[in-house]
Amino acid sequence: MAWNEPGKDKDPWGGRDSGKNNDGPPDLDEAFKKLQDKLNGIFGGGSGGGKSSGGANFGPLFAIGAIIAAVFYVGAGVYQVDAKERAVVLKFGAFSEIKTEGLNWNAPLITEVYIVNVTGERQYPSRGLMLTEDESIVELPITVQFNVSDVRAYVLNVKDPEVSLRHATDSAVRHVIGSTELNQVLSEGRQAIAAEVKQRLQTYMDSYGAGIQVINVNIQEARPPEEVRSAFDDVIKAKEDEARLKNQAQAYANGIIPEARGRSQRMIEEAEAYKAEVIARAEGETDRFENLLTEYKRAPEVTRQRLYLETMESVMKNSSKVMVDVEGGNNMLYLPLDRMGSRSPVAEPQTQTDSFNSRATQTLESPKPLVRREVR
Repeated sequence: MAWNEPGKDKDPWGGRDSGKNNDGPPDLDEAFKKLQDKLNGIFGGGSGGGKSSGGANFGPLFAIGAIIAAVFYVGAGVYQVDAKERAVVLKFGAFSEIKTEGLNWNAPLITEVYIVNVTGERQYPSRGLMLTEDESIVELPITVQFNVSDVRAYVLNVKDPEVSLRHATDSAVRHVIGSTELNQVLSEGRQAIAAEVKQRLQTYMDSYGAGIQVINVNIQEARPPEEVRSAFDDVIKAKEDEARLKNQAQAYANGIIPEARGRSQRMIEEAEAYKAEVIARAEGETDRFENLLTEYKRAPEVTRQRLYLETMESVMKNSSKVMVDVEGGNNMLYLPLDRMGSRSPVAEPQTQTDSFNSRATQTLESPKPLVRREVR
């Protein structure tokens, strides 16, 4: 039969009227009321036929708020760790573990998570006025490159590792610059200074246990303070001029020293040749004297006359006027040798040996010698 036929008290939703039982599906309003009564019992609300005993019913609001809080709590504990990062987990303030890449969850308010980039290089610039060993002031800009070598030490051992690194850098740089002269800082000594600063800075970081690895220290161009820049420029220019003049002097020395050594060697060789010539001439004169002595022993008169002629020739050969007295005559012959020498070509000088041989031959052939007299 249809539900709306006359004489029937049933509703289309299987409801029941008062005082009668029905085996149909339960009423939705009644189910909601039962759920509300249970929640009110949990959160302190009273049940009184679906009405709270104190007025308004806040039970559903408390339930929804609890669900939302639970969702937020769970969501707050979820975090992502990249491949270049590491996460240090502290449970109640104590070290618990290190999480690697991936999606992780830790209970908020119970654990603390510190995510640190351990592969990327970091750097920071720094500059300041510093005093050198020779009591000069210089402005030195530097750049420090570093990364995290020990993430646990980086998080737990030092409160702020990068601030400690900055302070240690200032200390290391001032220590090194304070033991270096200004000329080295401004010119070719920057590489050595950077290496020493890096070594000293790494020693400081290791002693702190900061978990920082210093990769490189770059020292840029050092400059004097602005107030004295012009004076420093003059000093640098003077040093450049000094270096240039030194190079020029060295080039001149490189050119003149070999030349002087060559002249010295030539003089030594000439001296050796003169020495050999003198020795040879002396030996020849000695041999000639011995030969002359032998001839003198054989013919004393002829040898004596030869010696006389040679002596007179050596004495009078530089005279420009010669008078010739012919034996047995009344006239004296004048020979103008000065005019004759100017017109006739100069004869090659004869050696003493040739002169001696010619005079000896002339003496043997002519019985009457010529007598030369010089007119003064």
